[in-house]
Amino acid sequence: MQLQLTQEQDMVVRMVRRFVREEIVPLEINLDPDTDQLPEEDSSRLKAIVQDMGLFGLGIPKEYGGPDLDMVTQALISMEISQHRAGLYAPCYGVFGGAGLAQLFESSDAQKENYLYPTLRGEKRGFFGLTEPSGGSDPARAIQTRAVRDGDDWVINGSKIFISGADRADFGLVFARTSPDKGRGGVTCFIVDTDTPGFHVRRIVHTLRSAHYATELQFEDMRVPHANVLGEVNKGFAIANDRLSRQRIPYSAGCIGVAIKAHEMALEYSKIRETFGAPLSSRQSIQWMLVDNEIDIQQAKWATLEAADLADRGEPFRKQAAMAKLVSTEGASRVVDRSMQIHGGYGVTKDFPFERWYREMRIRRIGEGPSEVQRHIIARDILGSSLR
Repeated sequence: MQLQLTQEQDMVVRMVRRFVREEIVPLEINLDPDTDQLPEEDSSRLKAIVQDMGLFGLGIPKEYGGPDLDMVTQALISMEISQHRAGLYAPCYGVFGGAGLAQLFESSDAQKENYLYPTLRGEKRGFFGLTEPSGGSDPARAIQTRAVRDGDDWVINGSKIFISGADRADFGLVFARTSPDKGRGGVTCFIVDTDTPGFHVRRIVHTLRSAHYATELQFEDMRVPHANVLGEVNKGFAIANDRLSRQRIPYSAGCIGVAIKAHEMALEYSKIRETFGAPLSSRQSIQWMLVDNEIDIQQAKWATLEAADLADRGEPFRKQAAMAKLVSTEGASRVVDRSMQIHGGYGVTKDFPFERWYREMRIRRIGEGPSEVQRHIIARDILGSSLR
């Protein structure tokens, strides 16, 4: 793995860093501390700037109009665009675009016309429906939603929970069990239009995330045409699993970006804040907190970049992606907590971004697979397939 940035990567990082500093951060002064959206005029203006930079559509393959970026460079960009108040879950408020439901890149030509291309053009929104009330950590075995073939249709009954954006979506990917006796090998992915009879959605609760709520889905004799099967019957979990592993890399990088910014703020504040006639930075207890921040950030950075490098080289990276997700979410949580502590009373006010990062970072240890599942993935890899 090349630890030193290439000339091109260094240029991209500097360009994105300047964009965040000069375009995003100043806007947040006049935004509600919990918002995750920009006014339309600002959003359109900034998207145009990003397009001129050649970076619009992060995660979208080049053949579909995205930038030609390797995974390492994408991770580096993710570390930069998250370094502002809303950066953890709304990095740069979406002006860099994104792949959205990346599983659709594996869809049929007709499905691409109906769902992928309209999504890339911003004409349609989708949701990802995997987690169920019966469990989310082992979704393949926990899925109880059933789909039964009836002529040219599939009849789906069941439910999903903690699904983001389903009440504002035009369609979604719904994973249902089509072969009850096959475990992971009996799950199929369906593309479901939200105006389909039998599809029901409701908001359930606000979460720790700012400006966010989750939804619950109910399917009652919902008929979906066989043409809307994504991939092959009984092979839906393979579609979900590969993308979930890959998504953990930029997910981890976003956490690192927040940690970097929190650490920078703590370093600066420790030098100007005085207690008992001396700056905080002169206190050993503060120095050790800053040192621990530095260590957590570096560990997470190299773990994430290693996973990205392996993915770029086409080598197995599932274990490394799990390590990156585990180290970055837990380490960044500690960095934000220490940085908030160093700021004292200011750290818990909404005048500073720490309290939002603190709340939202807590979710990152659950989202995309909780820490315990990441440890299980790593253990299964190092101990062999005999571990279940």
